[in-house]
Amino acid sequence: MVNNDIAELLDSEATRINRPEFIADDPVQFPRRFESLPDIETAAFLSAIIAWGNRRMICRDAERMFSLMDWQPHAFVMEEGYGDLDPGMNIHRTFFARHLQYFLRGLREIFRNYGSVDAFAHSVRAGEDNAPAWRLTEEMQKVMCGANNGDVCSRCLPVNLRNTALKRFNMALRWLVRDDGIVDMGVWKSIPKSRLYIPLDVHVGNTARNLGILERKSNDRRAVELLTGEMRQLRPDDPAFYDFALFGIGMEGKNNLETTMQ
Repeated sequence: MVNNDIAELLDSEATRINRPEFIADDPVQFPRRFESLPDIETAAFLSAIIAWGNRRMICRDAERMFSLMDWQPHAFVMEEGYGDLDPGMNIHRTFFARHLQYFLRGLREIFRNYGSVDAFAHSVRAGEDNAPAWRLTEEMQKVMCGANNGDVCSRCLPVNLRNTALKRFNMALRWLVRDDGIVDMGVWKSIPKSRLYIPLDVHVGNTARNLGILERKSNDRRAVELLTGEMRQLRPDDPAFYDFALFGIGMEGKNNLETTMQ
C-alpha cells in the first residue's frame, strides 16, 4: 500500500500538472487541435508513435509530420496521400516515412471497415479485457499485417506483447479515454478509464522507485501492472490520473523529489 504522505504528494502533484498550461509543450496538443473523431484518433496515435526522446523534438517533428498532411490527417489516410511520400524521408529519429506508410495503410483499413478506431476497439472487446492497450495492439497488429502483405513493423507496434510496457499506446489511450476535460480528451466510449494503465518510461519508472512504490527494476509489462495496481488502490476509477504526478516529479529530478518529500 502507498503510505499517506506519498499518496498526498501524488494527488498534489497530479493536480498541479494536470492543467491546461501543460498542453502547449506536450504531444497531446496535436490531437486536441482537431474536432472530428477520426482526425483526433489519427493525430493521437501518430503523435504517440513518435513520442520518445526530447519532448521539444517530438513536438517539432509532429508539427512537421502533420504539415505533410495539410493538417487533414483522416483525409490524408483515406485518400492514400501517404503513397506520395519518399519512404526514406525521416519523420522522427529512427522513424521514417516507410514506417508511417505502414501504419497508415492499416489505419485506413480500420477506418474503412469500422469508421473509427473506437468502434474497432469496441468490436474486439478491448474495454472488457484487463489489459485494453495490449488487447487493442494485438488486434491492430493483425490488421496492419494484412494491409502490408503480412509484414511486421516493430517501429509502429511493439511485437513482444508479453513483455513490452507499451508506453506509447497506453499514453494514447490516456488521451482518448480519460474524461476530466483538462488535458485528456475523453472522446472514446469503448474502454473505461478504470482499466487504463500508467504509460511507463524510464523517468516514470525511476520516479516510482524513488518514491518506494515500485521495486521491479525492469521497465516492462510486469512493472506497468505493479505500478498501476498501486495507483488503483488510490483511485480505482482513474489510476492513470497519477501519470501526471509521476511525470512531473520525474521531470523535476531526483533532488527536487527529495526536497519535496522532506
